[in-house]
Amino acid sequence: MRFPRLFGGGSGARLRLVERLWALAILVLAIGVRYWDPALVEILRYKQFDVAQVLKPSKTPAFKITIVEIDEESLASIGQWPWPRTVIADLILKLRAAGAVVIGFDVIFAEPDRTSPALFLKTLRGLEPDLVKVLMRLPDNDAVMATAMGQALVVLGQSGFERAGLKSATPPRTAPHGERGTDPRPYLLNFPGLIRNIAPLEKAARGVGMITVKPELDGITRRVPLVSRVGEDILPSLAVEMLRVATGGRAYATDTGPAGLTGLILRGVRGQVKVPTDRDGHFWIHFRKSDRSRYVSAMDVLSEKAPRALLRGKLVLVGASAVGLRDIKATPLEAAIPGVEAQAFVIENMISKTFLTRPFWTTGAEIVLTALISLLLILVVPLLGPIRSLIIGFVGVAVSAGGFWYAFAEKGLLLDLTFPAATTFAVYAVLAYMNYVGEERSKRQVRSAFSRYMSPALVEQLAEQPERLVLGGETKELSILFSDIRGFTTISEGLDAAALTGLINDYLTPMTGVILENNGTIDKYIGDAIMAFWNAPLDDLHHAAHSCRAALGMLEALKTFNAEGVELAASGGRPHIPIKIGIGINTGQCSVGNMGSMQRFDYSVLGDAVNLAARLESATKEYGVEIIIGDNTQALVPNLATMELDLVKVKGKTEASRIFGLFGDETYAASPEFAKLKARNYDMLTAARDEKWAILGSLIAECRGLADGRLDGYYNIFQKRMKSHAA
Repeated sequence: MRFPRLFGGGSGARLRLVERLWALAILVLAIGVRYWDPALVEILRYKQFDVAQVLKPSKTPAFKITIVEIDEESLASIGQWPWPRTVIADLILKLRAAGAVVIGFDVIFAEPDRTSPALFLKTLRGLEPDLVKVLMRLPDNDAVMATAMGQALVVLGQSGFERAGLKSATPPRTAPHGERGTDPRPYLLNFPGLIRNIAPLEKAARGVGMITVKPELDGITRRVPLVSRVGEDILPSLAVEMLRVATGGRAYATDTGPAGLTGLILRGVRGQVKVPTDRDGHFWIHFRKSDRSRYVSAMDVLSEKAPRALLRGKLVLVGASAVGLRDIKATPLEAAIPGVEAQAFVIENMISKTFLTRPFWTTGAEIVLTALISLLLILVVPLLGPIRSLIIGFVGVAVSAGGFWYAFAEKGLLLDLTFPAATTFAVYAVLAYMNYVGEERSKRQVRSAFSRYMSPALVEQLAEQPERLVLGGETKELSILFSDIRGFTTISEGLDAAALTGLINDYLTPMTGVILENNGTIDKYIGDAIMAFWNAPLDDLHHAAHSCRAALGMLEALKTFNAEGVELAASGGRPHIPIKIGIGINTGQCSVGNMGSMQRFDYSVLGDAVNLAARLESATKEYGVEIIIGDNTQALVPNLATMELDLVKVKGKTEASRIFGLFGDETYAASPEFAKLKARNYDMLTAARDEKWAILGSLIAECRGLADGRLDGYYNIFQKRMKSHAA
């Protein structure tokens, strides 16, 4: 049986190398994508951070922060926004009177109040001159607000502007700050312009902070810049300025390393604290659910209905919560909260020192971890197979996930699990797919190699378990069958080449079918002869029985073949020559495997047991029996109709071996007629071996009668032996 070189060791090694190269290419590609960091990769990373916050939100209790909201009730009572600055002045004074420590505005007063008397008069016509003089003597609304601001600690908000140019010709107001390390400006969020408060209000404020918050690509607010820049000016955020003013701090400082900012240093009367930031100065907010208990309506403050406990000793943020004012933010925990509460969360995090950080080294660490897990898979998947390797991969990802969760829950570190997990899965998928392709190729090769030599069921078993095909040969017990057509030379002389080829093909087809149906493997065809074996390449516990049943089936198939031949010969007007065959079967230890040269080799068997099977087939001519089996085979099929024929000495052996004829299955073996024949044949063999010539003749005659003439050729042998001895 010719066998492809696919099953050689070098081919398997090449396949594993190809698998690893593909997987390595995927790993390199994934690392490149991570450095590129497209939107999808970034959003997946952020979504994982969101899940972590949902599972473990901030547990920090509400600190001394109250939100005065410009809500729907206040708008309905006071009027549409913007309110007159005199109303804002009253709000500041009432908050100061209630004990507020610092008042921060998450709104911008970028234009003069149009309700100020001087500006309002420009919109009126036909007023009496005396009335105009009276109105002109009234104080300016912006001045009233500035005066009120002078009596309290007020921090105003301002915002970056996406177009160049400033709202004022004067430089922006900046808080005193220092710079530790290198220049932070190259790393900071840079705005071309700035939306500022009008000069009188900005001058009266104790501080001015940036309120610009840019959501991430998916529209969710997760970070805020604690410092940013406009041109060369470095500007703090509203939260930083409120803390600086509240703690009496004179300045703050940026801390910048080789890779960018590492944090912001806040200095107060009680020392200093370092707030960690991203390399670009952004601060990760550790959110918790919105807390409505710290909200108070601006209308309640103005009407002095607000509980004093909500204001006394508190940092107060003033901002809009009314939907129409459009200051609504999405967070990892909620779809919509007032933007002013995001500022409150920032202040809370900084006061409580419950920081979330993502240092500059995290990306490199994640890539290294990803490479280590992926390289481990690349090493073990081709060796251990997909299932065991999948377990290893799951364990690796699970351990990583546990480490990442510990880092978040205990250390506040934001580490990305999505990239290692996705890359590991991609590498494993490529390896598993390549492994699958290799297995399918191996299975196709097995099917192609064996489909004409083995039954479909055995071919499928071997395709599913190709490792059972031992390369290079193994020693195991096999049952070997040889069959041959009797008088083939005479038959071939009466046929031309085409007719002879057709006859052989027509004969071999049903014979092969019977062998394959009985789990046999066709070794080779030698002209009209067939060689087959059992128990290789797949194990067959009943190989001897299957080989014997195949031999009996071949005789039955031959009857059908000859019957069809009679009809064909009659229709063709030619005489029919019936085909007769002899079959030899033997069982014994053989060497089975790939045999031949590097250019061509067959899957075949070698050994004394094979030689004996061939000689038994030849012996069928001498003994006049269709099937002869060896002693080892007969011992394995005690239920079949077998009968000892003789004791023969095989060429190359020093001891004689018993040979048996196979005459039928279990049903025939249990029949009275066969039992009687077998018993009388045994008596005949015993008389012949004991040289009891006087009774041998009568025993031979009796056996002939019991065999009904079917074994005359066999009994003629013993008749001749008896006559030879008598002479």
